[in-house]
Amino acid sequence: MRDFQRPGRSEVFAANGMAATSHPLAAKTCIDILQQGGNAVDAAIAGAVLLGLAEPQSCGIGGDCFVLLKPAGTEEVIALNGSGRAPAGLSADALRARGKTAIGTEDIAAVTIPGAIDALCRLSQDHGRLGLADTLAPAIRYAEEGVPVAPRVAFDWAEAAGRLQGPGQRHYLTAGKAPAVGDLFRSPAHAEALRAIARDGRAGFYEGPVAEDMVATLRAAGGCHTLDDFAATRADYGSPIRGGYAGHEVLEHAPNGQGATALLMLKILSRFDLSRLAPFGAERAHLEAEAAKLAYDARDRFIADPDHTTRLDHMLSDDTANRLAALIDPARAMPSAQAASEAVHRDTVYVTVVDRDRMVVSLIYSTYWSFGSGLASDRYAILMQNRGAGFSLTPGHPNEAGPGKRPMHTIIPGMLARDGRLVMPFGVMGGAYQPTGHTRLITNLLDYGLSPQAAIDAPRCFAGDGVLRVERGYDPAVTAALAEMGHRIEVPDGPLGGAQAIRIDDGRGILIGASDPRKDGCALGY
Repeated sequence: MRDFQRPGRSEVFAANGMAATSHPLAAKTCIDILQQGGNAVDAAIAGAVLLGLAEPQSCGIGGDCFVLLKPAGTEEVIALNGSGRAPAGLSADALRARGKTAIGTEDIAAVTIPGAIDALCRLSQDHGRLGLADTLAPAIRYAEEGVPVAPRVAFDWAEAAGRLQGPGQRHYLTAGKAPAVGDLFRSPAHAEALRAIARDGRAGFYEGPVAEDMVATLRAAGGCHTLDDFAATRADYGSPIRGGYAGHEVLEHAPNGQGATALLMLKILSRFDLSRLAPFGAERAHLEAEAAKLAYDARDRFIADPDHTTRLDHMLSDDTANRLAALIDPARAMPSAQAASEAVHRDTVYVTVVDRDRMVVSLIYSTYWSFGSGLASDRYAILMQNRGAGFSLTPGHPNEAGPGKRPMHTIIPGMLARDGRLVMPFGVMGGAYQPTGHTRLITNLLDYGLSPQAAIDAPRCFAGDGVLRVERGYDPAVTAALAEMGHRIEVPDGPLGGAQAIRIDDGRGILIGASDPRKDGCALGY
């Protein structure tokens, strides 16, 4: 039990339904949809699309999503890959011929076709109860009436305002400036696009005026995107990948997402007895940092579009984990093992919903960097993602850019199961941090017995790009000890990620929700 004389938040307890996400209006919308007779899929769609207006720097209908879904009445978990593909005209050879060695985050070549709307329409049709007109109605209303800008959103918006270009500046800035805390953000143009989707489903987005607006904007910026690229977009069903830890099973989305990185980190750390170490001491942070360096190096070598190539079995083998664990010196930091650098960004949203029939949705949704590519469509204000920056331009690399390919993705929804039953959907936002975030949350829960809220609240650190980023929540003596071990310490300018989780307590018939204070949101139930 937490110390009620110190700042903090309690977990949320309810019996009928629960939602947790990074903005309170989205969480409330999820609960409203459940109480109107919708199921967890309907609620998650409603909350996610609203988040594109409540947190436009983090996500939107011009982006991608990944979903893990447990339907009611079964313990089977379904995965849905809602990540878009590169346009058919993208050529790595042509980019290299222009002297490029990487695809920049503002490069028009980084804009991949949005996949989220096809995935959400597919979910609604196959597993929803209410239909798109009802699930999109709250977002349409907020787009017209406005959403007051929340404190964390205002912080991120101001920091990233300079990334907006062309129509993006007109749609998302006021007199060239980001909105302040409490300002109403309206987007009637966005409402028009959502009405087309509510009326015509995926065709309202991937065909007709909305698609024509996106393609015209992209072509004017030098892109090779076509209407055929948009019309061909399809989400794919699959199965999650799984790994054991401390008597539980961790479920992640398969590549092209980076969920396998979290499973490999947990495999490496299982070779050490974390439970004997202080939960927020230097030794535990050091082992996690070293495991991250090794697992992320494997990620950058092996994770790619599975339709083209992947070495997932090798990445997740016991032999690989044993060999990597043997490289860790418990007392000394190794040089960074990452093969490819990736700047830390924190622009993603996560929604989890559990309904009264115990349908469970774990959904993560993003335009990648803050405001995606910075380019918004001229008429409908749709921010275009820059996921193509995740491609490699190294000839022959598994993740080499190419026509119709999906890039390696950072966003990953998660679930935790025990004895064949799902016990907790969860997600941790924060770009490259996410596998480390999954690992820290799981080890906080299973090695140290923390409650979901305490596990989320706890301080975080992240090794990457040759530095160890350490939140201010750590004791200075711990930070000093990590420096003595050889880590180059950096205090990040913002918090590391954000998280939500819902514990399913079947024995008592209740749900226990937790949400990260690093974001504006909350868990709500009824």
